[in-house]
Amino acid sequence: MAKVVRTERVSATRELILATAERMFAERGLHEVSNRQISEAAGQGNNTAVGYHFGTKTDLIRAILQKHSVRVEDRRRELIAEAEGSTDLRVWVSCLVRPTTDYLATLGIPTYLARFNAQLMNDPILRAPLVDEMLTSQPMQAIIDALDKILAHLPLEVRGERGSMTRLLLLQMCAEYERALAAGEPTNRATWHEMATGLIDGIVGVWTAPVSQ
Repeated sequence: MAKVVRTERVSATRELILATAERMFAERGLHEVSNRQISEAAGQGNNTAVGYHFGTKTDLIRAILQKHSVRVEDRRRELIAEAEGSTDLRVWVSCLVRPTTDYLATLGIPTYLARFNAQLMNDPILRAPLVDEMLTSQPMQAIIDALDKILAHLPLEVRGERGSMTRLLLLQMCAEYERALAAGEPTNRATWHEMATGLIDGIVGVWTAPVSQ
């Protein structure tokens, strides 16, 4: 019984540290927050609690990503299954956008994941875990393959360029919408679902824009 209680206590401590770190990273930036500050904010008497439970800052970041990734990827698989065989660009862009926005909608207000992801993507060193998460999963690769087929008429360098634009739009627009909701500010769209619809419109516009010679 004592072992079960200890396991539950350790699990609860880890979850508290993860939630605290995600919030602090989202609000302050990755390099403005130390493991010691996270431990203190999480109410841990031991200032080395983060290191004890997670290791390095990179390990902590990976743990935050993994905490959310299962449900996001499960939703992505559902949408991919529905999209199978489609050659409609909008359908596949939806597979790219809605897993994240659908998941964020389930978390209530405020959330911190979108701002955390944006902070991480803007870091030249620590961004590697997010890039790995975004580009190397099997569902994401299925979307990339489908988009490559649909957009095969575009020069390779244009596809690369617009792929980068797409990632930035997805990350930064979700982060800005999340920030506005948390601050109680007016938003152009009332819900995450509606916000995703507008974002999908914009991304499709990016991909279908004329190519200047």
